[in-house]
Amino acid sequence: MQRNSSRRSPWQDLFIHWQQMDWVLILLVIGLTFFGGVMIRSAELNQAVTDWTQHWIFGGIGLVIVLGLARIPYTNLLRWHWVTYGATNGLLLAVIALGSSAKGAQRWISIAGIQVQPSEFAKVGLIITLAAMLHHRPANTLPTFLRALAITIPPWLLVFKQPDLGTSLVFGAIALGMLYWANANPGWLLLLVSPLAAAILHSVSIPIWIFWSVLAGIVAWLTLPMRWVSAIVALGVNLSAGSIGPIIWGILKEYQRKRLIVFLNPEADQLGSGYHLIQSRIAIGAGELWGQGLNQGTQTQLNFIPEQHTDFIFSSIGEELGFVGGMCLLLTFFFLCWRLLKIARQAPDNFGSLLAIGVLSMISFQVIVNISMTIGVAPVTGIPLPWISYGRSALITNFVAIGLVESVANYRRRFS
Repeated sequence: MQRNSSRRSPWQDLFIHWQQMDWVLILLVIGLTFFGGVMIRSAELNQAVTDWTQHWIFGGIGLVIVLGLARIPYTNLLRWHWVTYGATNGLLLAVIALGSSAKGAQRWISIAGIQVQPSEFAKVGLIITLAAMLHHRPANTLPTFLRALAITIPPWLLVFKQPDLGTSLVFGAIALGMLYWANANPGWLLLLVSPLAAAILHSVSIPIWIFWSVLAGIVAWLTLPMRWVSAIVALGVNLSAGSIGPIIWGILKEYQRKRLIVFLNPEADQLGSGYHLIQSRIAIGAGELWGQGLNQGTQTQLNFIPEQHTDFIFSSIGEELGFVGGMCLLLTFFFLCWRLLKIARQAPDNFGSLLAIGVLSMISFQVIVNISMTIGVAPVTGIPLPWISYGRSALITNFVAIGLVESVANYRRRFS
């Protein structure tokens, strides 16, 4: 009897569930995680406690999560997005009630003996909720635009209260990126950030601050209803923003104020708040073109930068692998973001496209801010470098986000 050649093997049946996945994206994430473990090991080589094995272990768990999520149709999230939103805010409230404090912030809760940072997972919760809402109603109308902002504000406030300024900025980047992709008027986005920009410009240059305020008024006149009223309100808000600087300064915690001060003048507190930034810039500069070699960096191996394996891991990369190593890492992140954008453009519906753009906004913003702060062109905010910095909650969150995007890629032809 002739054997039926069309019959699939069990392995083929298993693989068919992942046949449309973006395997290049998976390989990029695996490579970054492996590289992160190598650099964490180098940063902790002369310390009693090391975390690089945990980084790889949780990376393996994250990879399993990605493969599992990729098999589940992402459209199932549409019916559960309000549950996801409620759970997100519930966990953030639990941090306030039951969380543990460290370094002046209350961000962690203990689950089964493991310290978990809910604000990290809240990023994905916000992406799912905004994607579901904007899937049904694009942000090209003012009511929908304001509704999206109203959804963003509660988790943003809860994270800001912890206080976690860095993660709250990531929330803002996610919202702006997704609103732009959902056809929000660019003028509305500019007006949204204009008061913060005006507050900063007021301390930099009065003429530029006045010009910016007038520009905001013109944008409001062109893009909002009740033109003259909107223009006057926008002008007044931006002119008033200069005077709210002291108020915002008073809201910030003492360590946050010090971070802003040392960003402008690190030498003002060389042995205190400015120490991290000064040593980070020395380390990156010492790497020159090719670096001093893996496990050979002077600043890294002599532990001049405290807790370098977390937020300041890029300084170790710059010192030991040099400008070339740093640029290779940046190109890898650029290629990863390009794959995310490609999936967003090929998604069969707005929900899938917005999920991918939300993840793209989250990852790209964190990469830009983290590297910028290590080289001294942005204030220290405590934002980790995705898949490179040590941090279990952040690592798993990034893998969950990629799993959602891989589900969009895996089902893009089946739903189209």
